[in-house]
Amino acid sequence: MSKLTPSEIEKLKQNLKEKGYKLTPQRRAIVDIIIQNAGSHLTTEELYDLVKEDCPEIGLATVYRTVQLLEELGVVSKLDLNDGCYRYELVREDENHQHHHLICSQCGKVIEVQGDLLEVLEHEIEGKYDFKIENHSVKFYGTCSECK
Repeated sequence: MSKLTPSEIEKLKQNLKEKGYKLTPQRRAIVDIIIQNAGSHLTTEELYDLVKEDCPEIGLATVYRTVQLLEELGVVSKLDLNDGCYRYELVREDENHQHHHLICSQCGKVIEVQGDLLEVLEHEIEGKYDFKIENHSVKFYGTCSECK
């Protein structure tokens, strides 16, 4: 994936400004790395290692604070794979809900399942329980084709 488009940068700047923040060069570099590595589900430490290549002066604390801010703004979502590390991925505007993940118990590989497979079930639950579902997260644990 490429770097942020001018319209995406403006949208992010506006979003940050509304919350009282600026799009600093460090924050922009972090967002660029997240976009370039879409689908990689990077930890904060992995983000830090990649961002340091372009911004050697950046500190790990800055990356942690920025990732937390980006999560609050809805730019990234946190993924917990129950391995003690949070991973982050870009929130795609064309998705109504978070997509689903397949996690290999052997090698730790994460595969994204495209498409919302739970729409019918979601409608049933909403009707039966009079509950408006805003989002859901599904993780399947098993063995990938390479480890079988």
